[in-house]
Amino acid sequence: MEHAAQVVDPFVFRLSIFVLAVFVGYFVVWSVTPALHTPLMSVTNAISSVIVVGALLAGGVANVSSGSGWARGFGFVALVFACINIFGGFLVTQRMLAMYKKKAK
Repeated sequence: MEHAAQVVDPFVFRLSIFVLAVFVGYFVVWSVTPALHTPLMSVTNAISSVIVVGALLAGGVANVSSGSGWARGFGFVALVFACINIFGGFLVTQRMLAMYKKKAK
């Protein structure tokens, strides 16, 4: 008798995890209070930096004999989007922190 995990197609399994992650991410982000926005942006920047490392590894697949052009392309796109996210996150964080500074008289 086969196990249930062996019967499920790996694509369907990964797609269901992705869909669940989208729903959980949506509800988590929209339930954050404004007071937690700046610390959450810092955590998001840290996560994006991990994505940059993964994207660099995926983009460097051409150096490995089993690499494909798709992996390099997706790695480059992920690298660009993660860098934009990090840069924008730091700009937003700096702007929000500047609102709390005391003004010089």
